[in-house]
Amino acid sequence: MNVFELKQERASVVASIRDLMDRNDGKEMDAVDKETLSNLEAKFDNLNESINKEEKQIEREKLIAESKAPKTDAKDDRHQLFVNALKGDRASIERYRDDVNYTLGTDATAGALTAPMEFRNELIKGLDDILFMRQIGRNIGSIGNAQTLGFPYRKTAASDAEWVAEVAAAPEEQTLEYGRREFKPNRMAKLMKLSRTLVNHSQNADGIVRDEMLYRIAITMEKAYMTGDGDGKPLGIFVADNSGISTARDIACVGDITADAFIDMKYSLKEQYMNKAQFVMHRDLVKVVAKLKDEVGQYLWQPSLIDGQPDRLLGLPVHMSEYAPNTLSGGSYVAVLGDFNYYWIVDADNLTVQVLNELYAVNNQIGYLFNYFGDGAPVLDEAFARLKVGTSA
Repeated sequence: MNVFELKQERASVVASIRDLMDRNDGKEMDAVDKETLSNLEAKFDNLNESINKEEKQIEREKLIAESKAPKTDAKDDRHQLFVNALKGDRASIERYRDDVNYTLGTDATAGALTAPMEFRNELIKGLDDILFMRQIGRNIGSIGNAQTLGFPYRKTAASDAEWVAEVAAAPEEQTLEYGRREFKPNRMAKLMKLSRTLVNHSQNADGIVRDEMLYRIAITMEKAYMTGDGDGKPLGIFVADNSGISTARDIACVGDITADAFIDMKYSLKEQYMNKAQFVMHRDLVKVVAKLKDEVGQYLWQPSLIDGQPDRLLGLPVHMSEYAPNTLSGGSYVAVLGDFNYYWIVDADNLTVQVLNELYAVNNQIGYLFNYFGDGAPVLDEAFARLKVGTSA
């Protein structure tokens, strides 16, 4: 079943859930209806998960197809040398280190290869295609070789201009203040093992290694963009921090999650942010939101029926992440709404791969120890609102 068919079926399930709820509006459900509702909600969850998997698989297949395209780069010799090095060829590893000078360190057995910029750029493009946060956030460029990259941001807005007499002095600005966000090349590392036979018989060894790296980096990135504490990793949107989204942007929801809470979130944003705002939450919360109505009986959530288009809540796009918090009580953060142009992402130029040619030879495998460097953080507090449930503050 393709994505369109899955979304059509999900829309049918949503309609059945809403019909059941409308029939029982204002009264207690009997046992039969409760069981029916439970089954429909389980089906809704399964369809959401299937849609998410299918959309990610489509992106993977697209990336694989792109990586199989013939190489037209003028630097084919360097590229082939890197491919041979990834296959564990000792002579290629040594030449890459000594002649091409694209290697960090002096490990004579393996060598930490600094990946060519083409390889690095294709990996970053793959991350941009797979991770919704990298699609809705703002990639502000590379850290390069700097230890940190500082960007100014408006910490306190200026006061408004004033009408004054023709010969009067202009009022002096007293409130405008700029701060500085520091982005660092935080290190992410992973050791992965691939079949030596698979790699050596492939005409696309760099594509195989890159795709395996891509999936591992993407999962860790998404977790950090959601709940990273900013210590040696990106600062996530669900973490209260004065350097990111502070508690001043919390919207409290006491008791059960209500439609009013999401309406409060939407209208807590200024118009310039609201027009581009998008929700981020876990699919467990979407299941709750899908049943909420406003004061005139209209459902807040509208499922998407179009491939590649997000669902909508109060007319604004909704993105689901498996790594958003899904504890819907006890003072937990459960949803973020904001203009994600103010979530900034940076990637370092360096991407290293250490080829462990002999270590896993007994298992007919080659080991690859890779290092990615980058950062991310919200940079404007007022551009976001965050829902906190089960608490009055």
